[in-house]
Amino acid sequence: MGTPETHSTEPAPEPATPTTPAGREALAAILARPSRTLVALDFDGTLAPIVENPEDARAHPDAVPALAVLAPKVASVAVITGRPADVAVRHGGFAGVDGLAHLTVLGHYGAERWDARTGTLSAPAPHPGVAAVRAELPQVLETAGNRPGVWVEEKGGRAVAVHTRRADDPQAAFDALRAPLTDLAARHGLIVEPGRMVLELRPPGMDKGVALLEHVREIGARSVLYAGDDLGDLPAFAAVEKLRSDGIPGLLVCSGSTEVTELAARADLVVDGPAGVVGLLRRLAARVG
Repeated sequence: MGTPETHSTEPAPEPATPTTPAGREALAAILARPSRTLVALDFDGTLAPIVENPEDARAHPDAVPALAVLAPKVASVAVITGRPADVAVRHGGFAGVDGLAHLTVLGHYGAERWDARTGTLSAPAPHPGVAAVRAELPQVLETAGNRPGVWVEEKGGRAVAVHTRRADDPQAAFDALRAPLTDLAARHGLIVEPGRMVLELRPPGMDKGVALLEHVREIGARSVLYAGDDLGDLPAFAAVEKLRSDGIPGLLVCSGSTEVTELAARADLVVDGPAGVVGLLRRLAARVG
């Protein structure tokens, strides 16, 4: 049974005001034509708080309710993540939710796709370099010092991530491992995607910017909001900037943290982590009703 509707005479709260002219133009376009808008979001650090163990990550408790109200009012909501799509769906709690028929999860930076309307998952065959990297990784880590607290995350056979957050000195471990892991990836046709105390070895050719542009073209969006928090979101920021040059307004939102500052410097609007992202989504949903 759905939640009974409530009616209030209070005006809908205003979304926070972007600090840039391009951001303000984009917000005006989104509010004017929500049915032509793509709302795209990263998962970890944006919809879900960052935690020590990625398996423990879950969407902010108010994220799905906010998206369920907003999604029917816009052209599409897309979650674009480095995680496998099915993992993001499970950890996000996106399946079987009323109101989320317009939700698409683009996993592994867009290589995988899950559609809420059909519940189907599509994915290409794994890159052979991932298995080769996995086999050599223990020796590479040992040669690099075998630092306590560093651990490896398997990402559905399509990528491997080395986490340093649990190390005694997470940043020192990250810095020490970046070069040897970059060399290992290059030997097997992969690239290294740096993030918040994590180095992910994955196939080239797809990133969040490519995934975002493809989805914009697919649905014919005429305005875009993208929210992210990490270095892997920079290609999506660049994609929104390209869309702006093509006449499609775009709003860049940073889910702020003290660990990564590059996105905040380029964002039109900085909010306070996943709770701030959820608040923004709720205010947008109220305004475009």
